[in-house]
Amino acid sequence: MLKYQKRIRLIILGGLLAMAANTIAQTARQCPPQQGVALQVLGSGGPIADDGRASAGYIVWVHGESRMLIDAGGGTFLRFGEAGASFEELDFVGISHFHTDHSADLPALLKSGYFTGRERSLSIAGPDGSDMFPGLASYLQRMLDEDEGAYGYLSGYLNGSGGLPTLEPLELGRSVEGSTVVMGDSQSDIQISAMHVPHGIVPSLAYRVRIGDVVIAFSGDQNGDDPRFIKFAENATLLVMHMPVPEGVEGVARRLHALPSLIARIANQSNAKTLLLSHFMARSLVDLQQSVKTISALYDGNILLAEDLNCIALDG
Repeated sequence: MLKYQKRIRLIILGGLLAMAANTIAQTARQCPPQQGVALQVLGSGGPIADDGRASAGYIVWVHGESRMLIDAGGGTFLRFGEAGASFEELDFVGISHFHTDHSADLPALLKSGYFTGRERSLSIAGPDGSDMFPGLASYLQRMLDEDEGAYGYLSGYLNGSGGLPTLEPLELGRSVEGSTVVMGDSQSDIQISAMHVPHGIVPSLAYRVRIGDVVIAFSGDQNGDDPRFIKFAENATLLVMHMPVPEGVEGVARRLHALPSLIARIANQSNAKTLLLSHFMARSLVDLQQSVKTISALYDGNILLAEDLNCIALDG
């Protein structure tokens, strides 16, 4: 009897997985659409090489051009090329924090950019530092300094030498208001804002990208304890939330990441139209459908599960 019940449960869960895959297939379109806005997932995995996924990274396409890159974790260098994205087209790079699964492939992308002939500067944003983690300025200096940088041969990104385009870094400290505009303004067709979010001892940022009437909010890695993020993500066309842990996890993992039930409450209270779950790890994939069921019980919007190179076309 128990074996029979277990088999029925597996069939039901298998059906739920198929339905989720169906939803993604119906929502995703070939990138890039020649008109409008789309989000493409470069990496939907975490920091461990055990899930066949690249680490965190996302491209925002605008009218067929790869205009914004959010995070550049391990594996995103390969996915960037597979997506057909262009270093020359990028207007903005946003790094959420300096864990390797969000930043390790940035130097590889910069090296790739050496061969593109790009001349205009490139805006890049990231968090300030702490005792254990560098801020954006220090991170770039340690990588690219002409004399002491690990990749000093790419120092032109700092000083304009060698025909390389210069990076224009914006390091974000903690704002009393919660968020800071890092590109454009309220009158611009494109505006990007960032805010610090709680991720244990790691300085970490969330990003909000508005293109016309389309809003994409990226949670970054966070434990969900700052209520200001709900306002930051308000009325998002697409809310990208990272879910590397299952419900009930305790200890360090809970101090770093939001539980599925909290993700659902954030999506619900922010009135997000669609929720994209991403940044999975083996522990969150073990019973993924239980986590989805937990979220769907508290959030009525569309729920999508990220896979590398998924492309989601968006309307405001």
